[in-house]
Amino acid sequence: MKKVLFSAIAALLLFSCQNDQSESADSNLSAVAAHRGCASQEVLAAQLKADPTLAIRMNEIEAFTAKNLLTGRLVNGVIEIPVVVNVLYRTTAENISNTQIQSQIDVLNKDFNATNPDFANVPALFSGVKANVGIRFVLDQVIRKSTTKSSWGYNDAMKKVAQGGLAPTSPTTKLNMWSAVIGSGILGYAQFPGGAAATDGVVIDPKYFGLSGSANAPFNLGRTGTHEVGHWLNLRHIWGDATCGSDLVSDTPTHNEENYGAPAYPHYSTCSGTPVEMTMNYMDYVNDNAMYMFTNGQKSRIAAIFATGGPRAAFGI
Repeated sequence: MKKVLFSAIAALLLFSCQNDQSESADSNLSAVAAHRGCASQEVLAAQLKADPTLAIRMNEIEAFTAKNLLTGRLVNGVIEIPVVVNVLYRTTAENISNTQIQSQIDVLNKDFNATNPDFANVPALFSGVKANVGIRFVLDQVIRKSTTKSSWGYNDAMKKVAQGGLAPTSPTTKLNMWSAVIGSGILGYAQFPGGAAATDGVVIDPKYFGLSGSANAPFNLGRTGTHEVGHWLNLRHIWGDATCGSDLVSDTPTHNEENYGAPAYPHYSTCSGTPVEMTMNYMDYVNDNAMYMFTNGQKSRIAAIFATGGPRAAFGI
């Protein structure tokens, strides 16, 4: 397992070295993605470029997180998070049902409380670090809006009324989720803690929102929501978005890069020490049926943002 140095200098390097990335539009918006695509890191890079003060705020969050991890000031019990779902639709299929929306809430509750049936599949090697994060999600309201847009991209247009979208509702005390066609092969994306309240939340394409049906396999089990909410809770991709990079968590193995599909266990890294990769972690890129665990280190990192003075402290301890 790798060691992570949580210091202001390390955090500054992390947030000052992001590269702005872009993707071309997907010409076939109706096709189901062949691989998981999460644009959270690309969105972060664009936000850092547009707002130099964001890097400062996120560096402060990293320093705060490190302090809370070291002193053990963590969340006690279960945090309850109200969820507002904003549905932007052009077609009947995009106007996802309340049942489908509730199925996503149910998946989040299982995955963040280790009651998902496949949690039992965690290999013995990782049994000592597998975690019950202890967060409860409650559907607060559903807001719907018809649109003429066939896709929204990942520049936060769906969150802006002036661009035809829906603004977030009480983003400091509620998790806002948008169901909107993103395009470019992107299943979803999230804003990390520290970003502007006006764009805070998680976006998921309606094809991958909750239990969306076998036609959308292998991303039809609601794990896109789990992955993106993980980002909203300050978790990084497990490979650190760099070859043999760091996700700032001490008990996850170093990965070469993202994994796709359903890798056979054990899957070895060629990074230092050739560790077995934790491909079943929710923060990798594997298929929905191949991801089923968080770690204690990830739980501690999440808990720190809810502590007094943390970026999501308004949700309460």
